[in-house]
Amino acid sequence: MKVKLWNKECRLFAKVKKAGVLFLALMMLLSFSGCSSSSQPKGSGEATVELKLAHFFPGTHPAETELIQPWAKAIEEATNGQVKITSYPNQTLLQADAIYDGVENGIADLGLSCFSYTRGRFPVLEVFELPGVTYKNSKVASKVAWEGIQQLKPKEVQDTKLMMVLTTGSGDLFTKVPVRNHSDLQGLAIRATGLSAQTLQVLGANPVAMPQSEAYEALSKGVVKGNLAPVEVLQGWKHAEVTEYLTLTPFLYNTLFFVTMNLDKWNALAPDVQSAIEKVNEEYFEKVAMGLWDKQNEAALKWSVETKGLKVITLSQEEADRWITLVTPIQDEFVAKMNEKGLQGKEALDMVKELSEKYNQQY
Repeated sequence: MKVKLWNKECRLFAKVKKAGVLFLALMMLLSFSGCSSSSQPKGSGEATVELKLAHFFPGTHPAETELIQPWAKAIEEATNGQVKITSYPNQTLLQADAIYDGVENGIADLGLSCFSYTRGRFPVLEVFELPGVTYKNSKVASKVAWEGIQQLKPKEVQDTKLMMVLTTGSGDLFTKVPVRNHSDLQGLAIRATGLSAQTLQVLGANPVAMPQSEAYEALSKGVVKGNLAPVEVLQGWKHAEVTEYLTLTPFLYNTLFFVTMNLDKWNALAPDVQSAIEKVNEEYFEKVAMGLWDKQNEAALKWSVETKGLKVITLSQEEADRWITLVTPIQDEFVAKMNEKGLQGKEALDMVKELSEKYNQQY
């Protein structure tokens, strides 16, 4: 009887010992797998971060369909679904001029808009929109701005996390009457706002402030005789229907856009997630954002010339140099304002001119 009991206890002990060995082996396996490295952020067990992005472009605009939507999808894939971005276009979340502040204050997590909509808030960044600097296309202007911001590190944009910037590139004059020289511009009523209006006034034109949405009717009724804007407006806003001439002025106009993120939301992300997003940002800036307006401008110019008979005027180099000389006081005014604020205005302007010369040759 004692022998049977002993054998039973031995068998039970053996089972317990075997189970213990299996348990230890399993724990060691899990420990090793937890230490294994991965090129992507871990997805299992991590809570999904849902982010809202506000912008003012229509849902059909390339800024939404070719940049924001593919970029958001790429970020979701790069973070294994840990970060999901929902876009709110057409000012459905925030008005265009409230987007930067809305992102800073957490009303939106991300935003796309223009720095110039809150002019005076970003004094250093105005250097990228000054007249008298020639940008051959939006790739050049975008590259100059993004590289310049990284060099300058202006305090005015440290309250959010800049993901990328992009620009329209140069704007041109499209008019109802030909503008072949400075004399043709004198007293001409041209739709323009902000720094563009100041530029035209210095050149002797009569700038008329109005939203882009009102310019078509004003042109059709002769209230204004022209517009200073990116070429894509000729097709997108149908201005080729109410103008006849396009004067190429790659030194008068540039608009700088931002894609930025709430700083607290950014800092709350794990370092590997931040790294994955940074890689996507770099890819989409280079492949999409830099040349977004070039694609639109080229298509609009082709459409305007071929279907609407728009006539393109190129200023002589002598005439272009004359215009650039005339707008130089606006650059001087920028430098003086920066100096008053204790900022290095001349250094910033010189940097922009050097970078534009460099990238005009490259792109």
